[in-house]
Amino acid sequence: MVSLSISMVNLVLFWLSFLSLTSEAVPSYRFHICSNETTFIPNSTYQSNLKDLLLSLSSNSTREIGFYNNTVGQNPETSVYGLFLCRGDLTPDACQDCVSTATNEIVQQYCPVEKVAMIWYDECMLRYSNRSIFSVMEDQPRKYLWNVLDITEPDRFLKLAQTTLSDLVPLAANASSAAKKFATKEVNFTVLQTMYSLVQCTPDLSSFDCNRCLREAIKNVPTCCSGKQGGRVMYPSCTIRYEVSPFYQIKAVAPPVPAPGPTPIPLLLPPPPDAKLIYQLLILQCRARKSGISWPIILAIVASISVLALLALSYYFLRRRTKKKYNSLPDKNAASDITTIESLQFDLATIQAATNKFSDDNRLGGGGFGEVYKGILLNRQEIAVKRLSESSGQGVEEFKNEILVVAKLQHRNLVRLLGFCLEGKEKLLIYEFMPNKSLDQFLFESDKKKILDWSRRYKIIEGIARGILYLHEDSQLRIIHRDLKANNILLDEDMNPKISDFGMARIFGVDQIEGKTKKVIGTYGYMSPEYAMHGQFSVKSDVYSFGVLVLEILSGNKINSLYQSETTTKDLLSYAWEHWSNGTALELLDPTLRDSYSRNEVNQCIHIALLCVQENPADRPTMANIILMLDSYSVTLKTPQQPAVFILSKTEPTTPTE
Repeated sequence: MVSLSISMVNLVLFWLSFLSLTSEAVPSYRFHICSNETTFIPNSTYQSNLKDLLLSLSSNSTREIGFYNNTVGQNPETSVYGLFLCRGDLTPDACQDCVSTATNEIVQQYCPVEKVAMIWYDECMLRYSNRSIFSVMEDQPRKYLWNVLDITEPDRFLKLAQTTLSDLVPLAANASSAAKKFATKEVNFTVLQTMYSLVQCTPDLSSFDCNRCLREAIKNVPTCCSGKQGGRVMYPSCTIRYEVSPFYQIKAVAPPVPAPGPTPIPLLLPPPPDAKLIYQLLILQCRARKSGISWPIILAIVASISVLALLALSYYFLRRRTKKKYNSLPDKNAASDITTIESLQFDLATIQAATNKFSDDNRLGGGGFGEVYKGILLNRQEIAVKRLSESSGQGVEEFKNEILVVAKLQHRNLVRLLGFCLEGKEKLLIYEFMPNKSLDQFLFESDKKKILDWSRRYKIIEGIARGILYLHEDSQLRIIHRDLKANNILLDEDMNPKISDFGMARIFGVDQIEGKTKKVIGTYGYMSPEYAMHGQFSVKSDVYSFGVLVLEILSGNKINSLYQSETTTKDLLSYAWEHWSNGTALELLDPTLRDSYSRNEVNQCIHIALLCVQENPADRPTMANIILMLDSYSVTLKTPQQPAVFILSKTEPTTPTE
């Protein structure tokens, strides 16, 4: 009888251990939201685009970053925008399991015909929409979850939770790399209880927006989860969670130790038994003592459990290896992974066919670095092709390295690089197509100025600022654009600004502050004094260019426009400073805006612009501070000094080659 009971316990413990080992591969569903306000018709173009998007997300789910976003479709009415975010401690395989499950279940079980949907698991989040959802902090819709068990000393526990989560916010928001905006922490609540806490943002958010999202989520903790052993607040853009039991891999989030040699094959040793298994063993031990079972028999039972657990673990890894093998088969419809330069390469014949052999009818414009042409690929996707001139000065390897970096930049206010072509003497860059072309064609053409009302101009100023902030602080490397100007700001179908033309950009390490060159390149009027005169450039060089851009957007005039007075001729900077000093700053405003504008916003923008064009770079604000100034009227702005003198030129601004 004793032998039979021991056998039954062995069998139960085997399945407990097996379930413990394999549970990692099964994502834990938590909640989903579907918008019934917007639905699509079965077999429609939107559904086809949605299928392609979900396939793209699933195909890119093994990225180390644990995050990916993509857009499918060119028509605004049928385009689908989507992303996924995996918990920061997950392995690529575990992330792939969750995303694959999400892409299947979201349309098959939860949201079969809805255009806007979101689904949460413990391991990942997936969402898609018929509008752009990238790089925007969103706190709706939201979901609260809490542990059903009560906690002792609820007030002290709640205070500890809020303090710990708040401590994690800057670690996630101010991460030096946007690879993962993720942080965890373990603190003791009692001698026997530890609190495990986690915060995470989608990596496309700026540091400012991630900070704001997490702190708003933390404010909701007392309302949703007071008195409980754990809780979480889930926003589309961020999430927070705390528990008295571990819910993430603590070892996985520790800084990795560099290992220059080949990766060793891990031993298939079973992990430490979980609480349930230990509890079962204690029960077994107590029963054994009552039944008179000797310790050798108990040790034999434990040894049997370990062997069975090892067999279960071996089976688990074999199954995962098999699954990975079949999932790694190439899919012709999958979106390309930009981890290698080859995945971005187009052949010349394809681009020639798309642009009708670079015909003049397809020419969109040009500058010192080449001509730009519109193209249409075989799948009807519209593209913009930049054909670099032979005098662009870039070598092949430098050209490729720049492409790989720029292609990984993901922000709603940056033009997306789709690929390149490098054959013979041809160097081509392929970008997403912007139907409204560039900002200068609206600002400086009298028949189009009225399209840019004040709300659109203010939106453009904010968008440009957020794009520059991403380049300076939130991308994987610090990037100095060096050629910010109106014709390098493109406008999409909704007049959202997108910074383009990274041909003169310089890539810095995250700790590098400034650089110097003997070959000054850029556009006169937009270049900062220290760069134009001494070749010194930094993030503050782009800030100067941004200030010039803001004055152009406000006035509707070019930087080299001349203003006649009774005694002198002034350029735009001098003219703006004169009106600011005289208390008549609103006189700078484009006459087409005189009937409808926000006085506070206009004054704020003029003030910010004059701070940006200060002669001393140290007196100019950072882009992060500029975002704060634009978002809040309560921020106290410094008093600007007279801007640097602009050297008048009889010619249009030019872009010399380096």
